[in-house]
Amino acid sequence: MVINMEMSDVLEGLSYNEKRLLLALDEAGGKSTPADLIAAGKFDLEVEIMGSASWLASKGLAAIREETSKFYELSDPKIVSEGLPERRAITIINENGGKMEMNALSEAMHGEDKIAVGWLKRKGLADITKEGALKFLSLTDAGRKTLDSKMPDELFLEKLLAGPVPEEEADPKIAKDLRGRQGMIQEKIVNLREISLTDEGVKAARSGIELKKQVTDVTDRLIQSGEWKDVDYRKYDVQTFAPAMVPAKKHPLSRLGTEVRKLFTDMGFTEMASEYVQPAFWNLDVLFTPQDHPARDLQDTFYLDNPKSIHIDDEELVAKVKALQEHGGDTGSTGWGGTWSREKAEMALLRTHSTVSSIRYIAEHPGAPQKAFSISRIFRKESIDSTHLPEFTQIEGIVIDEHANFDMLISIIEEFYSRMGFDQIRIRPAYFPYTEPSLELEVFFNGKWMELGGAGIFRPEVVEPFGVKYPVLAWGFGFERLAMLKWDIRDIRELYISDLDYLKKNPVL
Repeated sequence: MVINMEMSDVLEGLSYNEKRLLLALDEAGGKSTPADLIAAGKFDLEVEIMGSASWLASKGLAAIREETSKFYELSDPKIVSEGLPERRAITIINENGGKMEMNALSEAMHGEDKIAVGWLKRKGLADITKEGALKFLSLTDAGRKTLDSKMPDELFLEKLLAGPVPEEEADPKIAKDLRGRQGMIQEKIVNLREISLTDEGVKAARSGIELKKQVTDVTDRLIQSGEWKDVDYRKYDVQTFAPAMVPAKKHPLSRLGTEVRKLFTDMGFTEMASEYVQPAFWNLDVLFTPQDHPARDLQDTFYLDNPKSIHIDDEELVAKVKALQEHGGDTGSTGWGGTWSREKAEMALLRTHSTVSSIRYIAEHPGAPQKAFSISRIFRKESIDSTHLPEFTQIEGIVIDEHANFDMLISIIEEFYSRMGFDQIRIRPAYFPYTEPSLELEVFFNGKWMELGGAGIFRPEVVEPFGVKYPVLAWGFGFERLAMLKWDIRDIRELYISDLDYLKKNPVL
């Protein structure tokens, strides 16, 4: 075969692995995948194949095709055998004549009734009725029909039992609902790579390439042993691609944290902090969160086995919080009613919001004026997806001031986001157990409104036990969401994946 001068130069510059790959691809019919090449014994590692393929592609001898597919798979096969909570609930209710008191169902389901009841109502399988002080669940017509037939999500789970299901074969609504349930199903991303020879690559592979050991350095041992006669010497190509030199720099999230800290300290704020592990007392009870609130459920909160509980030493504070929870204490509130449980309040957990830092700071600094902030890691039992992680960060802040009011709160929020580069901000009403009034804030980005956090003025039930005399403004902003907006990142997981190429390219400013 006649090789032109340009091709001759290319062939001279090929490495040993590039030659191996050219010959292996030609033998495979012109294209193959890394997995097939390894299975055929042509290579041992995918990194060798892809490194050589990239060089061949840069020389016009090969092309690389990559496809990413998403699959759904079961997190635990026991889910199918045990059945969905609502399936077990309708079975138990049916065994009790189609109607059952809710406390009796709770006993029969060992605490899983809260999840089950929510799905029974959502799917229209049961109605809740009240008779005196008791609540009952009664099967609807749809619930009775479901006793002898499988629900769509159950059929999908059985399909997953046979193996992963491609995203395009799944009902989007069913998949979304199941991903929202803890430990049901998970996403699996599969990357398919295929390498093929170009016309020039075929010519090169059939040009009479010989595989010889290739060296780049001439050593004493090479000369003395006589091996220099039987090896190829790698030709240096001064025009070939060379990687860019990138200086060391901090991770983007570290830089953003520094920026946020400087912004608040420039505004006269003090940084506050608290421990990851907290008793529910400081994380929830002091913040006037009722003890039957969904946020306390196992499916939302990480409770600890060691320590199982954390004793509260301040008996006077315990008594005040107990009174506030049960009947509102001296605030004029009616409280939440019922009997407050110290045992529940002393359960150890990983803090679920950074507001615990705020209330502990207020307990130590009840006088006015005060301005404090924190950038804190928090933990919630979330399913991992493009917008949720079980461990993330909040930007927390409080202001105690004689003249503090709702207008001041909105002004602080607008000032913060304006300095962060977001000029269009929208405020809408919201509800939180510990603030009144409450708000959620959104910024306009990439043509749509994005939620970034919540804020409000602490209720009297929260600050009264600490002797605070003036209004307390409070807010919690999403740190990772702010980073996603600043850098136009669509998947929150990208912020914590050690993608060196992305980190090198991320601008310092």
